[in-house]
Amino acid sequence: PMEVRRFLVWLRQQGKVRNALLRECLGEVLGTFIFMMFGCAALAQVKTSRGSKGQYLSANMAFSVGHFSHLCCLLPHSGAHMNPAVSLSCCVLGRLAWSKLLPYCLAQVIGAFLAAGLVFLMYHDAIMSYSGGVLTVYGPNETASIFATYPVEFLSLGSSFLDQVVGTGMVLLCFLPLDDQQNSPAPPDLVPPLAATVLLGVSMSMSYNCGGGINPARDFGPRLFTFMAGWGSDVFTCYNYWFWVPIAAPMLGAVIGSYIYLIFIQWHLPDPDTDTCANALNILPKENLSPCPPCSTNLT
Repeated sequence: PMEVRRFLVWLRQQGKVRNALLRECLGEVLGTFIFMMFGCAALAQVKTSRGSKGQYLSANMAFSVGHFSHLCCLLPHSGAHMNPAVSLSCCVLGRLAWSKLLPYCLAQVIGAFLAAGLVFLMYHDAIMSYSGGVLTVYGPNETASIFATYPVEFLSLGSSFLDQVVGTGMVLLCFLPLDDQQNSPAPPDLVPPLAATVLLGVSMSMSYNCGGGINPARDFGPRLFTFMAGWGSDVFTCYNYWFWVPIAAPMLGAVIGSYIYLIFIQWHLPDPDTDTCANALNILPKENLSPCPPCSTNLT
């Protein structure tokens, strides 16, 4: 009916967000929500079924599918960071304004928090049956690890910090070449599957020690939810207040991984403007050289 169509047009006009930063933050909320819905739901299914409805690999693959899906949905919109460590890296590299870092991080935490809440509602009965109605962080029937990450019991604080630094650094080191125009960037349509494959590889090889957090929002948002939903303060105090490691270490790892890529690869790639000038030096007689149009550098 025409009236319904007019109403939908009016609703779209009234609901359209005109503030660019707010639009980007809404995208980060949704993107992180999508990513965490796939991942936490898979972890809940694997754990509460005691491995009969999934395996360790299926949880890693679910996170990768979530990463692929959110990239397809939001890559042109906000950059689809989904990770405060990625946002920090973009600020350090000049790809994101520093004024956007805190709003992006808050949006990502909110998205992860909302996803954890919805997964808890979906799997509430299964979680209660598995845990005997006792929501704990420790023991054979713990369920807190469905949502946030925790270290294995024998791991030292230094080793866990290193684990998160290295894992996040590897992610950024492999992500950055995908859209580096000075390198050999991947075709835009291949960026989501390639990025998801990188995440799958890191998850399958570097998640035993600490659960493969490598994302402060992925860890802190669900951890905050479990604190409020019945697991209590143990989610923050357990393992000698370990909760700060998957927040601080990935931020450091992202910066280190980014600078490793710059120092070893990006700084040594040909500069298109410089190459144009260099080619002119080889082709044109010196007396005929004029200012080079692309960089306006006099070659004489």
